[in-house]
Amino acid sequence: MSTLFRSNQASPSQAIAAKTSRDRASYYTLTWRQKQLLLTLSPQPTTPPLPALESEQLLVDCLERSPIHLVKLTPEIGEAALAMWADACAKASKPAYLSVPSTTALPKKQNRLKWWLKRLVDWSAAALLMLVVGPLMLGLSVLMLMQSPGSIFFSQWRVGERGKLFRILKFRTMFTGAELYHHQVMGHQAGLHKCEDDPRVTPIGRWMRKYSLDELPQLINVLRGEMSLVGPRPWALYDAVRLSPSVRQRLNALPGITGIWQVTGRSHVRDLDAVNRVDLRYLGNWSLREDFKILLLTVPKVLSGFGAF
Repeated sequence: MSTLFRSNQASPSQAIAAKTSRDRASYYTLTWRQKQLLLTLSPQPTTPPLPALESEQLLVDCLERSPIHLVKLTPEIGEAALAMWADACAKASKPAYLSVPSTTALPKKQNRLKWWLKRLVDWSAAALLMLVVGPLMLGLSVLMLMQSPGSIFFSQWRVGERGKLFRILKFRTMFTGAELYHHQVMGHQAGLHKCEDDPRVTPIGRWMRKYSLDELPQLINVLRGEMSLVGPRPWALYDAVRLSPSVRQRLNALPGITGIWQVTGRSHVRDLDAVNRVDLRYLGNWSLREDFKILLLTVPKVLSGFGAF
């Protein structure tokens, strides 16, 4: 595998398969194209299995020695494999993307001037808000440390603009290691993985969730250019892999801290495709005026704890 990662002579049609035990699918197909590594599923091996795919550290070593600029991952490989590759890519300083259908129904493509004005407002407002809510964030951090030992922040892979995977930041609202019990708590829940009586949530975490205070660190994601103040919900991997192909083009959009779903449906609308259709309508009719309206609607929703848990 190391030799193959170092090679940049493969044509777009050349591929190699590797066996893994992490997901139900038995084999990956790795295709090199214009210094991009495309990872898809293969029904059967075409070469002897490559064990490096089962070891994150070996994968990191291969990625570091390779000339590729980025890695594209198909959602079909599953949540566990996506997380492993995303972690390895981050350690090797190679950006990881989810392969998603292209679309022209994006604000950035509809009106570039207004889009850059929106981004200027994002960065300016996020910087100002960080100064204003800084003391509140510090106070919340102290309360969290007093009640629940562990990291102040919770970091999780989410799908960003053009399918790029990024680490979202939140205040930790659950006990340390709660992610390990995610699927045990959620079971086979078909819609959004949200649970009103989630036993992993701490008392102060439940209070922060009610008033969306746990979302404040996402202002850092806005300053990094990974999110906007207003936009579609940033999907976690366990939600993104369950989206139907008909709505996956929504994953091209820059996600936001708040959006049309948060002010109209939130936890009351949990069907994945329904949420995406709402977001697609927002993207198709996007305007600066609509974003401003959503921001204004967010304030009373947050103060009332609308649909939050």
